[in-house]
Amino acid sequence: MTTAVSFDLNTLSQALDGELFYDDLMKSIYATDASVYRRLPLAVAYPKHEADLKVLIAFANTNKVTLIPRTAGTSLAGQCVGEGIVVDVSKHFTNIISVNKAALTVTVQPGIVKDFLNLQLKPYGLFFSPDTSTSNRCMIGGMVGNNSSGTTSIQYGVTRDKVLQLKTILSDGSEAVFGNLTPEQFHKKTLLDNLEGDIYKTIYNELKPEDVRTHIHKEFPKPEIHRRNTGYAIDKLIDSEVFHESSKPFNMCNLLSGSEGTLAFSTEITLHLDVLPPTERIMVAAHFKSVEDALIATTTCMQHHLYMCEMMDKTILDCTKNNLKQQENRQFVVGDPEAILMCELKSNDIDDVKLQAEALVNALQIEGLSYANVVLELEDIDKAIELRKAGLGLLGNIIGDKKSAACIEDTAVALLDFANYINEFTALMKGYNQKAIYYAHAGAGELHLRPVLNLKLSEDVALFRKITTDVAHLVKKYGGSMSGEHGDGIVRAEFIPLMIGEDNYTIVKRIKTVFDPNNIFNAGKIVDAFPMDEALRYVPDRKEPDIKTLMDFSASEGILRQAEKCNGSGDCRKPAELGGTMCPSYRATKNEKDVTRARANALREFLTHTEPGKNPFNHEELKDILDLCLSCKACLNECPSTVDISTMKSEFLYQYQKENGFSLRSKIFAYNNKANQLSTHVSGLTNFFFKTKFTSDVIKKAFGIAEERSMPLVSSKSLNKHIKSIENKLVKNKIKTIHFFVDEFTNLLDTEIGLDAIALLQGLNYELKFVKHEESGRAFISKGFLEQAKECATKNVNTYKDLISENTPLVGIEPSAIFTFKDEYIMLAEDKIAAKHIAKHTFLIEDFLYAEIEKGNITAEQFHAEEKVIKIHSHCHQKAMSNQLSTFKLLNLPKGYRATIIPSGCCGMAGSFGYEKEHYKVSMAVGEQTLFPAVRKAKPDVIIAANGTSCRHQIKDGTAKVALHPITILRRALI
Repeated sequence: MTTAVSFDLNTLSQALDGELFYDDLMKSIYATDASVYRRLPLAVAYPKHEADLKVLIAFANTNKVTLIPRTAGTSLAGQCVGEGIVVDVSKHFTNIISVNKAALTVTVQPGIVKDFLNLQLKPYGLFFSPDTSTSNRCMIGGMVGNNSSGTTSIQYGVTRDKVLQLKTILSDGSEAVFGNLTPEQFHKKTLLDNLEGDIYKTIYNELKPEDVRTHIHKEFPKPEIHRRNTGYAIDKLIDSEVFHESSKPFNMCNLLSGSEGTLAFSTEITLHLDVLPPTERIMVAAHFKSVEDALIATTTCMQHHLYMCEMMDKTILDCTKNNLKQQENRQFVVGDPEAILMCELKSNDIDDVKLQAEALVNALQIEGLSYANVVLELEDIDKAIELRKAGLGLLGNIIGDKKSAACIEDTAVALLDFANYINEFTALMKGYNQKAIYYAHAGAGELHLRPVLNLKLSEDVALFRKITTDVAHLVKKYGGSMSGEHGDGIVRAEFIPLMIGEDNYTIVKRIKTVFDPNNIFNAGKIVDAFPMDEALRYVPDRKEPDIKTLMDFSASEGILRQAEKCNGSGDCRKPAELGGTMCPSYRATKNEKDVTRARANALREFLTHTEPGKNPFNHEELKDILDLCLSCKACLNECPSTVDISTMKSEFLYQYQKENGFSLRSKIFAYNNKANQLSTHVSGLTNFFFKTKFTSDVIKKAFGIAEERSMPLVSSKSLNKHIKSIENKLVKNKIKTIHFFVDEFTNLLDTEIGLDAIALLQGLNYELKFVKHEESGRAFISKGFLEQAKECATKNVNTYKDLISENTPLVGIEPSAIFTFKDEYIMLAEDKIAAKHIAKHTFLIEDFLYAEIEKGNITAEQFHAEEKVIKIHSHCHQKAMSNQLSTFKLLNLPKGYRATIIPSGCCGMAGSFGYEKEHYKVSMAVGEQTLFPAVRKAKPDVIIAANGTSCRHQIKDGTAKVALHPITILRRALI
């Protein structure tokens, strides 16, 4: 960057009330979206209001810079990638401005999340109906820009159908409101002596000639294809009473919807809403032995009143097998289908919807193409839909450099052309030795077909262009649309002249020019497009960096490929109100920098572009971006691509600190078990210092601990010492022998919980074995002391490898400790085979007990029947690597107990994270999202259950309430 440009950006920054970033880190994380492209922007802006947008527009005009509008950044075609200023409105433009229930409308700012909007609309009995696979993080502005549609389009239409009015800022900084116009109102607009008037005049002059309109109808996609985003929708503009006899008013929103932010900057969006759909629903999941059979059967299915008709193929289904979250969602799958059609029926009458489902199944059976027709109801439907929604992200689980490439994944043809199109498409793909991935909105004639390519190789980059070109010609042959809902972006914009004809493309270019004469709005998209095979994420034929790590990342073919698994789908941007845990730091700050995707992007950037011979981890930027990662492990479970940032952060901390040194505070936290061991000998004095304000403040200040925090108190007698007096207790009617892992937290801080666990297990007739072992090493892993963690892992694996089996499992209390056996030990221990064997038979105590309940070994009769109400908060590692339902089922076993789960995500403490003074505010902000309000709201007699030691401490500090371990609650109920 030149000094002059730096000065200009500095001046621009001072002129904004919002924020402007132009450091290498922020530019690198905004260089990509969910597409295959990478272009480093000049800067990234977080405008706070419309005045900021006008400042940015003025700057862009003066400096000949383009502005790239961005919301969630989930674009698959490269719409959010460019070398100008990325304008991210997802942080500040997030309000619902008004709701008009009678008129069925809502006015919103562009940065509001679609599912969050519908959550707010539900009390009105209304919803915004387009339903994309990214609906829990995509934003309305992006949906308008792409003309999104999703699964419900066969019943409700697409986004363009719902946009009634757009308040915009034009390229000269003036404001214009676009909405329905009568011919008289339209012609008054053409008389305006400003840019808005010029726009209307140009539109009228360009589209009025009859031969032009005839040519548009001839070249544009067939009118029955309602999912279409090829160029600007001038075919929609001429279908109004301004240009011919019609009952439809003219609305410029038809043009702006799908224009990808290339014409104007929208600040307020008024949408038509639909009444909430019928409440009773059934899904028929038809299983097929071939994709062809599924596509043929689509015509039969569409003769029924479907609200959804979606297809997944075997490749996507296979990806779900290794994703912990999706394993539960795929329970409905029968056998090993090549394709599944998901057909949803709805009615307000349960008997009626059952009859509809029966008729559909009968029709499928008569046709004889499906081998199983599974009928799903209630939450099983949601699980199946969640599986389908995760499909695109799950494709990132393909190990290695070959990935499914988004280029031809959005074609749409008329339903009657479907079968013939697919036959030709399949033959085309076979010619390229490609087995395509089929992911389809089958009922709408739209197919998300992806070739599997290694875009790190120039030969596959050439195939990338050839395949896209051939498919474009095939789509044109059938009068289809190259983009049904994902937009043209970079990947398809080159083909717009082919798809709509050169003459029509010339009109499109002139319309772009009148709207945006200086090309300041998202240059390189739709008009004068960037080449589709340049500026990819990877430089073709590069020499792959050889990055040495202490942890074993061979399952991903190295740490770099682990980072590269992130395809940018943005699942990590889901707000707290929509459930889940990922990503707690982003939920607190709303900054892209603090989201899982950004961390993966930064790791990929800096690990790839470090000078040879230098430590690729030694970058302050990586330290900065990983700083707010709470290592909650949610990305291991909720990220469809299972991008494990927590583990990569541990490796980074090790490699970085090896070169830059380990701080005293990090050493104190990493070696806290050693310190606690010493403290137990003088526990009274230690706890006095910790509880007394003066001495506590001195300690906190000395070690950089937040002064607001209470200090954890050490036990006067360790659990190991207690065990010596009870370990030989005979158990009558022994059910099973288990090895009890005494973790370092339970041993020295939560001794009473350990005693409760031992008493409960022995009381339930389980024989306990105790062996001398090392601490889990969790603190070492969290702080990047990996050599010490490796020693713990290796010693513990050697200790247990001949003891642990299916009949003699390993059971532990503290989730963060016991799950090291199932997670990090496999990457750390010397004996990998033994580590994997132990992992298979290692259980969190709640998981073990629930499994025993299922076997009938534990019954409700063994517990008191007194009534108690319990609210459960589960540890993040349990949610990520196991299932909090085991705790839920366990605490509902006693007949009088009524336990519910708080949908709380991460508590915010995350071990030492919440103690560190610079992290305290974020830590508490995470707690305030869901957990703290739920705890405060609970009545005094409600028991709060939390199985993590950090979680219990966070609840105490954040709400002044004491949470109990689930095992303590159950122990007190034992007869």
